[in-house]
Amino acid sequence: MMHCGKKYICAVVACILIFASTLICYWKNLQLPNTITRKIFPQTTTARPAGHLCRGKKAQNAITPLKDNRTFIISPYFDDRERKVTRVIGIVHHEDVKQLYCWFCCQPSGKIYVSNADIDVHSDRFGFPYGATDIVCLEPENCDPTHVSIHPSAHGNIDQLPSFEIKNRQPEPFSVDFTVCISAMFGNYNNVLQFIQSMEMYKILGAQKVVIYKNNCSHLMEKVLKFYIDEGTAEVIPWPINSHLKVSSTWQFMQDGKDIGYYGQITALNDCVYRNMKRSRFVLLNDADEIILPLKHPNWKTMMSSLQEQNPGTGVFLFENHIFPETFSTPMFNISSWNTVPGVNILQHVHREPDRKHVINPRKIIVDPRKVIQTSVHSVLRAYGRSVYVPMDVALVYHCRKPLQGDLPRESLIRDTSLWIYNSSLIRNVNKVLSQTLL
Repeated sequence: MMHCGKKYICAVVACILIFASTLICYWKNLQLPNTITRKIFPQTTTARPAGHLCRGKKAQNAITPLKDNRTFIISPYFDDRERKVTRVIGIVHHEDVKQLYCWFCCQPSGKIYVSNADIDVHSDRFGFPYGATDIVCLEPENCDPTHVSIHPSAHGNIDQLPSFEIKNRQPEPFSVDFTVCISAMFGNYNNVLQFIQSMEMYKILGAQKVVIYKNNCSHLMEKVLKFYIDEGTAEVIPWPINSHLKVSSTWQFMQDGKDIGYYGQITALNDCVYRNMKRSRFVLLNDADEIILPLKHPNWKTMMSSLQEQNPGTGVFLFENHIFPETFSTPMFNISSWNTVPGVNILQHVHREPDRKHVINPRKIIVDPRKVIQTSVHSVLRAYGRSVYVPMDVALVYHCRKPLQGDLPRESLIRDTSLWIYNSSLIRNVNKVLSQTLL
């Protein structure tokens, strides 16, 4: 009897202690309104009263470092192609960054939810310690967040965190058919004449918008950019990546051992795809000295209509890159008023290098941005649907630059005057730009 009584007393005491502990925890939560309380969401916790995150400081820069200086945020985008997530385009150190959280401010309630992030460093890092990264967070149910903050912890003072607007939140009709993404303009870029010629060729072929990620350029080039911004063609994204990382002007780590390759070009291209996902039917990923030149069609619209008809369900079209070396020129189209403008006159360079044996030509890309998940420079890493290699007789990438096969004599080059089909319109348009900017 005494043995059973002791068991009974112990059970009562245990119940009293549990009840007391519950009361103490409840009282502490009342005293600390900023304490995070959990709610059952997949990968998600819910937090404090309305308004706290919304008072966070809105991020103003194209590249925003977190306090760890190992994570850099470009921009978040709403992505509901598989499930409702916020996909944050960023740059992270592939080893040092182990955990991140999305702090959502939900509307219209104003409640804050903290969601565990999936950190997906893109495979094309080329050995550099920092790489383009998707920071992906599942959005809570019954939540339409307009802003999000990124933090290495699920706890802390969120009022001091930078707050980023989540773009692509609302559906919208296409405002343009073709957008060209150029990344990145660096090295005090001053190839003014070729840049104007490329811009005017893009417009002739069907581009309504050109997005340029600008690290730096010459004063003369700034005047040209301002013209295209005022015209409504160019959107210039400041890209001061060298303020945060040791940047390489090459694409491979072993060449100079810097933090990130080619001025963060891959990150900029991914941001450009998502930035234009809801507003452009197609996005072209190429450099300012490259033109995807149709050979069977007068412009990109008719070319892409034909390619889509032949390749239903395809969202990625890859075009062969061909070098037209600037070291070989023709006296044709030696326009005197252009001679004082710094840069290359592409109309004078119509000899291309032959294909190299056992070397695959790199390609540049036209994509349906809604079918792209991750892109690199010469290929799309992850996408919905197929990728198609476009035959060279349909189109090629006209790439006027320093030669890759510098020992070749002129007679070994292939004369290709396809660009001259557009010479009248191009000359007229370039003269118009020069008259309003430089001459």
